[in-house]
Amino acid sequence: MRRRMGINAAWVVVALLLLVALNYIASDEGGEKISYSELKAKIEAGQVQKVTVGESNIVAEPTQAARDAGAPEAWTATPVDDPKLIELLEEKGIEYDGSTSSNWGWMLGFILPFGLLIVFWLFMLRRMNPTQSVMTFGKSQARLQAEGDTGVTFDDVAGVDESEEELQEVVGYLKKPEKFVRLGAKIPKGILLVGPPGTGKTLLARAMAGEAGVPFFNLSGSEFVEMFVGVGAARVRDLFAQAKEKAPCIIFVDELDALAKARGLGGPVGGHDEREQTLNQLLVEMDGFDPRVGVIIMAATNRPELLDPALLRPGRFDRHVLVDRPDKNGRHEILKVHAKDIKLAADVDLEVVAQRTPGFVGADLANLLNEAALLAARRGGDDVTLKDIDRATDRIVAGLEKKNRLINEDEKRIVAFHEAGHALVAHCVDHADPVHKISIIPRGIGALGYTQQLPTEDRYLLTRAELLDRVAVLLGGRVAEEIIFGEISTGAQNDLSRVTDIARRMVMEYGMSDALGPITYENRQQTMLGLRQTITGEQDQHSEETLEQIDREVRRIVDEARDRVRELLTRERESLEAVARRLLEKEVIEADELREIVEECRAPEGRKVKESVGQ
Repeated sequence: MRRRMGINAAWVVVALLLLVALNYIASDEGGEKISYSELKAKIEAGQVQKVTVGESNIVAEPTQAARDAGAPEAWTATPVDDPKLIELLEEKGIEYDGSTSSNWGWMLGFILPFGLLIVFWLFMLRRMNPTQSVMTFGKSQARLQAEGDTGVTFDDVAGVDESEEELQEVVGYLKKPEKFVRLGAKIPKGILLVGPPGTGKTLLARAMAGEAGVPFFNLSGSEFVEMFVGVGAARVRDLFAQAKEKAPCIIFVDELDALAKARGLGGPVGGHDEREQTLNQLLVEMDGFDPRVGVIIMAATNRPELLDPALLRPGRFDRHVLVDRPDKNGRHEILKVHAKDIKLAADVDLEVVAQRTPGFVGADLANLLNEAALLAARRGGDDVTLKDIDRATDRIVAGLEKKNRLINEDEKRIVAFHEAGHALVAHCVDHADPVHKISIIPRGIGALGYTQQLPTEDRYLLTRAELLDRVAVLLGGRVAEEIIFGEISTGAQNDLSRVTDIARRMVMEYGMSDALGPITYENRQQTMLGLRQTITGEQDQHSEETLEQIDREVRRIVDEARDRVRELLTRERESLEAVARRLLEKEVIEADELREIVEECRAPEGRKVKESVGQ
């Protein structure tokens, strides 16, 4: 295997030492070092036959008689401002001459800084891209995969049927362009895949290239931008030149937002010249090539709100394909794809797993099955059971178990009653997601326990009653502490933050306050992916009176929910204490066990199993 040429710091140090040694050797005239007075005495004694006077030393050559008596080849002395030395030499008839100092010292002082600068520059180039030489610095870094080499087709993609349908049309054009050309249709120049991280945007692009059987150029947006202005633009030109040679083909740019951020968003003018020049070159190239050539540009991003508007207009990235989080059916299909290589036990129902993993994307589900397989291997099992998958889900959602974390008994009781409060309220109200599991085993960073609720179906709308019940469930832990201990702890910090957020959004965004009416006061804007961004200064548009009224309504919603939860838990105190005792005994309670405990406590009085805490 050919070794890669590189710059080793040790060789640089050796080169510098050689230069210093060379300078020392060049400046050393040789001979025995003596004082000036000793040299002058030897001249007067007739032991010297020739003297060479230099800028930094005086070299005296002994006579043959002196050499026979044991004198060295030469004597060297430091010069002194002595005008009588020449008179003495002439008086004694000694031959004398002058000499200039070596130029090596001057050359070393002049060349060494420039040499170090060049070495550092070459070293930085190697560090930025070890596999490329200086002459290929402006070449595209795209990794070309020839026809059929992607190894992925649409059969390997699941859970994104709508997105797949959008791309099937482009595949048809690449396979049979005449079908579209005869009708005058033009295929989109660019396709932008938009979606949260892990939803399969890159996999879709690779599957599209594999399905069409065309070359696939794959690179990241960050690979265009370097510290030298102009390199990115050169790489864009080179990429499109290569693509035209390989047409029909697909260019895929992952993490497009690293390359194509909106111009003017990055601080002072001139601070992002390299990125803006690269973006301008990309816009020019997309305008310049003929779509009939068969070069399709695909890009993926999870931050579409940061992209430059000029890039998103028709004629460039014509088609925006949303690759969203999969629903339950989509998760089921994704799990079936990833489970092909996993040895599952007979008790594993992937549909149940899909129901228990709301919000998971494709990458999360692949990681879930892999974690379950690792846990099964750790316990020495022959296959992956549903319990392994449940443990892997807990590990991903709540964090790693902290079995060695020491918690005193008082804190453990507080955590048990806190989680029992959450679970009991969720069990009793009409509109909360069913409780799946309660645990007081510490997990992750600072989590001393958790109550896991799982929805029975995917939901896209929430009513006011459902939001109020969510607030009630979140307040269940704090209120349980107040009832049992007459004191509160810091364990409800995250609960209170979520309660405040829900109540404020009900008032400011959803128009669910009778006092303020159906008006939105939000100071955040929605992005393409449903994320919210704060708009600076937006809140200043509201009067002080309106802001005070908003605060009063938020306080009213929270206070009323807390009063209802206190009334409920006071009435169900026996169940609350029974659930907490069971948690202290077993540390983990499943949904069926929670239901049995509540029913046993209610049976003597014949109370209802459900008690609404609606408004």
